[in-house]
Amino acid sequence: MSKTCVKQRLSSGTNSSTMSSQDVLNNASTLASYNMLLQVMFRGLTFLLNAFTLRYVSKELIGVVNVRLTLLYTTLVFLSREAFRRACLSSSADGKHNWRQLINLLWLTLPLGVLWGALLAAVWLWLLEVPDPQAVPFYGPAVVLFALAGVQELLSEPLWVLAQAHMFAKLKLAAVSLAMLAKCSMTVVLVVSAPEWGLYIFSAAHLVYTGVLVLCYVVYFIRFLPSKEASDSNFPLRSIRDLMPHAANGEPLVDWNTAGLTWSFFKQSFLKQILTEGERYVMTFLNVLSFGDQGVYDIVNNLGSMVARFIFLPIEESFYLFFAKVLERGRDVKSQKQEDVGVAAEVLQCLLKLVLVIGLIIAVFGYAYSGLALDIYGGSLLSSGAGPSLLRCYSCYVLLLAVNGVTECFVFAAMSQEEVDKYNLVMLALSASFLFLSYMLTWWAAGMGFILANCLNMALRITHSVLYIHRYFLSSPWKPLRGLRPSAPLCLALAFSAAVTVISEVVFCCNGGWLLRLFHVSVGAACLVLVLGAVVLTETQLLVFVRTQLLPQYRKKHA
Repeated sequence: MSKTCVKQRLSSGTNSSTMSSQDVLNNASTLASYNMLLQVMFRGLTFLLNAFTLRYVSKELIGVVNVRLTLLYTTLVFLSREAFRRACLSSSADGKHNWRQLINLLWLTLPLGVLWGALLAAVWLWLLEVPDPQAVPFYGPAVVLFALAGVQELLSEPLWVLAQAHMFAKLKLAAVSLAMLAKCSMTVVLVVSAPEWGLYIFSAAHLVYTGVLVLCYVVYFIRFLPSKEASDSNFPLRSIRDLMPHAANGEPLVDWNTAGLTWSFFKQSFLKQILTEGERYVMTFLNVLSFGDQGVYDIVNNLGSMVARFIFLPIEESFYLFFAKVLERGRDVKSQKQEDVGVAAEVLQCLLKLVLVIGLIIAVFGYAYSGLALDIYGGSLLSSGAGPSLLRCYSCYVLLLAVNGVTECFVFAAMSQEEVDKYNLVMLALSASFLFLSYMLTWWAAGMGFILANCLNMALRITHSVLYIHRYFLSSPWKPLRGLRPSAPLCLALAFSAAVTVISEVVFCCNGGWLLRLFHVSVGAACLVLVLGAVVLTETQLLVFVRTQLLPQYRKKHA
């Protein structure tokens, strides 16, 4: 592959296809930047909210809310909308389908959500173990209210896809920000003023969150559609009526090719949900951990995944859309526009290098600072038991999580529908193996067994995606998998930092006073500067990519 950076590659061409690729990349980069800001805000508020509620409610209550009820909500929402999102965004990207049919198809998420809500609520109420009403009051009403919150959020699904496809990044940022602030405010007020309400507190707060989210999207499009801005930008819809499901003259109600792709993604989504939330399903249905232990595990899991959600998830969501727009699904490299393929290859290489470097830093420094982080966050409740070991193991898992997100982001955008169907069989095998490994390893290593099972399955998913990418670019001059090779100086800096910070933890942390802890933090800061220096000196192409494509402020300044 040419050593020319992405920005130079994009700027060197003069034909329209190259410029189109640049516009798409710029839009995707801006969207990723806004999504990162959104995730920082969202997870930061959740982080502070959990730290606050730990002082007022029991870990059993935290376990039921964060594991069982949240699992009900995420399962309902994911199974109802994920397949529609992927299929409709792919269709809108290639320009072969009209928005009237896509809107009609997206409204099917609502009745599907009602169906899933009724089914899942029945399972949660009648088939699962009911918590002790003295320790966890109002479990039954909370199940119904969390299911209702999931259905309520689906009301905004057509609007969300419209906003995502047209890069309305600020809309998503504003909507989730307002919804999260409303949720946190209500939770804090009710936890302090009426702690005896138990699960009613978190149910009401979640209903407020989804309600504000839907309201923001509705209000925005009510104001936007009749505006001159929408008319000047050739927005595909013209009025509020266009947002409602109805058939156009002489056209089918939905595009059946997109509907078929949705069905393929639905089968895949069902399996992906098991992999994504597998440990919660095992905890919920097999009772391998008590509600209190589930609460501790979930807190550690959320703390360990904060940086992954801040950075990796926004990148995956935004650049999936970029790859879907630039590449023609199901066609090999030689039959596509070579400039577009070249741009996609170089972006993929830079993304792989970016997430690899971040993941390695998290793995190295997370090991030596897990105990201190948990002690500061939750006190002895988290730092005195298995919490530090769980967080250390999770720090290593984040590295695999980072690489898998980017590789699957590309693979899902490039696969044909037939390949997606075949991959469903792979996901089925992975799902079965994950559940088996989770159950067996949990009996052997308690909560750490979930993380080990996740690591093994994530490694298998990465292997599959890497092999697909290798075959995809085999007959081309581009080798994006080189992004998975860190420079030798960076590896040496990371190894040195790992040894120094582990020794520092043993000597200075965490049984000493705050002065010794501060010294331990200072040692880590110095090592981090060393690692970042190695990145600056040896990963110049990565720095150019981050500066020009992931930082919209820099791009606007130098446009």
